[in-house]
Amino acid sequence: MTSRIALAFIAACAGLGLAVAAPSLPQAIRHITGLAVAPNASATPAAGTKDAHGHGGHGHGAGEEEHGEGTIALTAEQIIAAGIEVAPVSAGVLVSRVAVPGVLSANADRLVRVTARVAGTIAEVRTRLGETVAAGDVLAVIESRDIADAKGEFLAASRAANLANVTLARETKLWKQRISAEQDFLQARAAAEEANIRLDLARQRLSALGLADAEVAGLPAQPVAALRRLELRAPISGRVIARTAVQGAAVATDAELFSVADLATVWVEMTIPPNDLPMAREGQKVTIHEGETRGEGKIMFLSPVLDPETRAARAVAEIGNAAGMWRPGAFVTAELATAEQTVDVLIPRDAVQEFDGEKIVFVRTEDGFEKREVALGREDAAAFEVIFGLDAGTEIAIGNAFALKAELAKSEAAHSH
Repeated sequence: MTSRIALAFIAACAGLGLAVAAPSLPQAIRHITGLAVAPNASATPAAGTKDAHGHGGHGHGAGEEEHGEGTIALTAEQIIAAGIEVAPVSAGVLVSRVAVPGVLSANADRLVRVTARVAGTIAEVRTRLGETVAAGDVLAVIESRDIADAKGEFLAASRAANLANVTLARETKLWKQRISAEQDFLQARAAAEEANIRLDLARQRLSALGLADAEVAGLPAQPVAALRRLELRAPISGRVIARTAVQGAAVATDAELFSVADLATVWVEMTIPPNDLPMAREGQKVTIHEGETRGEGKIMFLSPVLDPETRAARAVAEIGNAAGMWRPGAFVTAELATAEQTVDVLIPRDAVQEFDGEKIVFVRTEDGFEKREVALGREDAAAFEVIFGLDAGTEIAIGNAFALKAELAKSEAAHSH
């Protein structure tokens, strides 16, 4: 018994010495010899193995940052420089529309045709075609015997009226002093009234020929040579869109020499087919587009009479044109709203991009943007309803999102290599 214990003790000592002397023995040999030990928890896992948390041996150490797929790092300055517009999503209204043809024309309420008003000869042309003019600017000068006669008549009537008024004042004073007879006072009053009537008629004739009150008042001081000249002035501010006046040409009384149009607003002449007439009404908003140019106007007139051949109705909408992007004569498409539906989350069409067969948007983050797949529902010409993937208030790229898509594609291509 004692000898067995001694032999076991010697064997254990020999095994312990072997383990210390040869720590690199294969695990199988160590197991056979009873030297296998539990792996050190602090040991670094081999390549391709996973740690206790399931991370691979190539995981990131403390403090190392990793950008996930689908993220684009951009600073606020870079976003502004790239022209990317960001806005929070919100509820909105989807609008169903019907399209009808239309043509642009000048606003007839702001279009003036300038005629000669007297027969004569064009002495000067002071305005070029296409020039912008202000109300009261001189467009041309006409020399005419008719205008000379009208101005002469006014000057004569003015002098006669002044004389008659002076005579009336004198006769009134004498009659009140009982120096002259009442009959003399009555005759002077009648003569003054008649002279003033003739003066008013002469003034109205000059006004009908286009002379302003200031011009009429300054006639007595004009040189005789200027009495035959008539200045044609622009009645409104706008652009000269037509001109037939030629220096030295003879003109008739009703000759149209200029057309001046204020194009700050233009009209859209539309033809409403019979089937779409129930959807049109005066005061209704319409969306106008010509290629990429879009605008919004309002129907100001809807004809109660149908065209006898097409059975369609004429409608006129007014649209703002302060930037001058709408040109009269161009063909456009007008869209009439037919129905409206309120949705919880509505985003512009430009915000949605297609990437790897998915509909995505780019959500604003602290570091830039990240792509997010969305499920779309109903739509109209300008927007989509989002039924899954976005909450109201989330900030997304709504303008120039295509630039983010291009950057994402480059990033994904680089990662694939």
